Amino acid sequence: MTDAEWAVIEPLLPTAACASPAGGRPEKHHRRDIVDAIRYVTDNGVKWRALPVDFPPCKTVYGFFARWRENGTVEIMRDALREQVRQQAGRRPRPTAAAIDAQSVRAAETVGDSTRGYDAGKKVNGRKRHIAVDTMGLLLVVMVTAANLQDRPAGRPLLSLLHRAHHRVRHIWADGGYTGTLLTWAKTTLGITVEIVKKLAEQTGFVPLHRRWVVERTFAWISQARRNTRDYERLPEHSEAFINWAMITMMSRRLTRPQTRAPTP
Repeated sequence: MTDAEWAVIEPLLPTAACASPAGGRPEKHHRRDIVDAIRYVTDNGVKWRALPVDFPPCKTVYGFFARWRENGTVEIMRDALREQVRQQAGRRPRPTAAAIDAQSVRAAETVGDSTRGYDAGKKVNGRKRHIAVDTMGLLLVVMVTAANLQDRPAGRPLLSLLHRAHHRVRHIWADGGYTGTLLTWAKTTLGITVEIVKKLAEQTGFVPLHRRWVVERTFAWISQARRNTRDYERLPEHSEAFINWAMITMMSRRLTRPQTRAPTP
């Protein structure tokens, strides 16, 4: 992590216990080293115990990873960086439209039977990632379930999560897996219009579909982090955290790289 990236990330981290009014024991390791270690696990897909000796102890790093997931720090970082990326591109900080989709990924043997399933359509035994992204492909929310949960029943909790976190979103693009009563429910309950984008009958092979291709690109970004090439996590919440960390890393790099062209209007 570069100095410029750390300057962007450091203000988003919670106050250390020793600096809070309640007080606490001073932290033994620098926060930058902790963040670097979490990013290393995310990018390289290594086990916690395989962290190089240059980093803090694996138990310490894992402790921060779990704590920041539980107290919402990871989502705060993701949302703050996304707003900065949008502003850098000349967009409003908060989106009013989004795209949703799901991706089934194979699960490792560390994933228990209670949180995995078989996606018959994709022939994948594992978990499913349900995400919502803005029109730039930046992650808004993520929900990880067993792979046998179909898109339509998963749509309600996903849209509810999106509505709570981003109440300004009023239009969503989705594929044919989200048809049926979900569209009426989203409109009457959440005030959200879900538009189904389908491939035309005469189109064959891979065709980038308007408004939907951005979410496919996001899945590709997420999978560039080796920890996310399949699901290794015992807890689905930790799978969600690693997806968020992949996006945090991508956005912090984007914010600090030299600008080669003017922001798009």
